[in-house]
Amino acid sequence: MRKAYVEAITEEALKDKRIFQLVADIGTFTFDKYRETCSDRFLNVGIQEASMVGVAAGLAMNGKIPFIYTIAPFLSGRSFEPIRINICYQELNVKVIGCGSGYRYSTLGGAHHATDDITLMRALPGMTVISPADTMDVKNAVKAAVTHQGPMYIRIGRDGEPKINPDDYNFEIGKGVTVKNGEDFTIIGTGTVLKNILSAYELLKNNGIEAKIINMHTVKPLDKEIIIESAKETNGMITVEEHTIIGGLGSAVSEVLAEEGISIPFKRLGLNDFFCRNYGTPEYLDEICGLTAGDIAKTVKKLLED
Repeated sequence: MRKAYVEAITEEALKDKRIFQLVADIGTFTFDKYRETCSDRFLNVGIQEASMVGVAAGLAMNGKIPFIYTIAPFLSGRSFEPIRINICYQELNVKVIGCGSGYRYSTLGGAHHATDDITLMRALPGMTVISPADTMDVKNAVKAAVTHQGPMYIRIGRDGEPKINPDDYNFEIGKGVTVKNGEDFTIIGTGTVLKNILSAYELLKNNGIEAKIINMHTVKPLDKEIIIESAKETNGMITVEEHTIIGGLGSAVSEVLAEEGISIPFKRLGLNDFFCRNYGTPEYLDEICGLTAGDIAKTVKKLLED
């Protein structure tokens, strides 16, 4: 996803001279392609995430479109107050890019996990929150960010994420994408965990259960229509996210169901009020956090049986 992001922002920056790329002492080699062509609009502020937000705010106030990039928890956590006041309170056109969503930095420990960033960014007035599932989502999100007026947070993975979406799918901010159709159950996911959901889809299909899979790449604004429609057409629903279930995608979907008065079997899958303190591969942490394909399929079957 990092490579896809750099390719996309470089392409957009070549077309639009208002675009600036700021980084906080990370990804400097990753951005070689960008710096080769747009070096006058590349700033490495060093390990000063909050200061980077301030610089971006100043650029935005002068008609530029700044994209700020560093490790997701350092942006959403360390820089929450500057993002809240400098960007959102002033309704500035700044794009915040958090790399290493969920526990993609799995070998670096909990300090590098972004498992509460959706909750934080979703709470900010005027902030659009996008959590891409694959490289196509990333590229489309960057393109959409350039034309979208206002603050935006995009949380991306790292490397090697499998392709989820077809090349010609329709990406639209605030609109979920139906990846698989099914009449028995609905699984809504956001971010890189979609790969596990699709594996769970195959497990369920082998057991005679046809699941509808939705890629909810935009968590805010949320696609209420697809949630309501799916809840009425299937026999239950779960949300899956590599993120805390408190305030994330699951909370957002449950708010829609509650406000619409829709009562169906429903469960949120994610980190249930705990820090993942383990080290290892992302797949190993999936096991610790109960987010493997088997865990997802098991949850669906249990809800259908109850």
